[in-house]
Amino acid sequence: MKNPDVIIIGGGAAGLFCAFTAAQRGQSVVVLDSSNKVGKKILMSGGGRCNFTNLDITPENYLCNNPHFCISALNRYNQWQFIELVESHGIAYHERKHGELFCDESAKDILTMLLDECQRAGVVIKTKCEIKSVKAVDKAGEENQRYGLQTSAGQYQCRSLVIATGGLSIPTMGASGFGYEIAEQFGLSLLPRTAGLVPFTFSDGIKQISETLSGLAVDVDMSANGISFRENMLFTHRGISGPAALQLSSYWKPGQAIGVNLLPDNNAAELLLGYKKTSAKSLLRNLLSQHLSKGLVLALQTLHWPKYAETAMAEIPDAQLLAVAQQLADWQLKPSGTEGYRTAEVTLCGVDTDQLSSKTMECKTQPGLYFVGEVVDVTGHLGGYNFQWAWASGYAAGQYV
Repeated sequence: MKNPDVIIIGGGAAGLFCAFTAAQRGQSVVVLDSSNKVGKKILMSGGGRCNFTNLDITPENYLCNNPHFCISALNRYNQWQFIELVESHGIAYHERKHGELFCDESAKDILTMLLDECQRAGVVIKTKCEIKSVKAVDKAGEENQRYGLQTSAGQYQCRSLVIATGGLSIPTMGASGFGYEIAEQFGLSLLPRTAGLVPFTFSDGIKQISETLSGLAVDVDMSANGISFRENMLFTHRGISGPAALQLSSYWKPGQAIGVNLLPDNNAAELLLGYKKTSAKSLLRNLLSQHLSKGLVLALQTLHWPKYAETAMAEIPDAQLLAVAQQLADWQLKPSGTEGYRTAEVTLCGVDTDQLSSKTMECKTQPGLYFVGEVVDVTGHLGGYNFQWAWASGYAAGQYV
């Protein structure tokens, strides 16, 4: 198998799915991966349960500089087809909020399913294989184009080469910029990469508050750049995380503030002014503790109404209550940055989709060279969307390689 029809570099979700899709069409397929085992990010995903897709997949769930690019692949291999595959392997799963689907038992079930499909289709998987160089062997034309690979396991040659190396997120799982290097080598342009679905960090007083409240989750509406997410926000030793923060991080730009509505089910101004009438003798912190944790309320008190900490509601001026309400409804936080690729779930941007066929994932200017999965400038929201892009883009390429 040193000269297969198809070589796929990268044994993650997109690479493995592409591999057995192509092999089922009768193509000889070899997957080369530099790690000691394939599918590491699959195994760690979803807290070890793998949020493998979502019941509600739409193009609006994806970030891309060409928002129409992902539509074709997502339509041709949708979430229902993947769910059918999961069920055919007898994998038990359950739905959580927002249509997220998780394995009942373990993410290993999804990886085992992919590997079983690969084995059944005759895919050869080679691990601990470092790619030293890639070159186009013959430029005589599309029919004769081949690719030569020099690897730590010897030389390979193929007709179709698929780059499924992922992005830069979580380098401890083997992430690298190799896919981007290949793209640049063959003249494809790259969009500036940044960490996405990643916790925010702080260097001001919010950092100390976050450390004190570490582990506390709060239901909030978090916004920036006209985008908002209603989800949990989690305080950590380094800043804030949780689904709301992770989602918003993909839209946030360095230097910007984020707005946090701590009372998304209430009109904060009406609530506080109402309490002034109905609970005139009460302290503001005691009333807010009916809605928020006592620890968070004490931190907010220190920030926003320290002079009135021991003042009964009836004695607090309306203007002061309205100012506190504004802070509760739109708490402005300015992150110093994010935790970066170390903990990011995805890499934003990547290979410019204008240079790829949305139908096949093949380079328009380089016949036989394909890019799938996270290395491409398509990034999903949190909730199974990035896995669905991996399955759909892998399938798209697998149908044509």
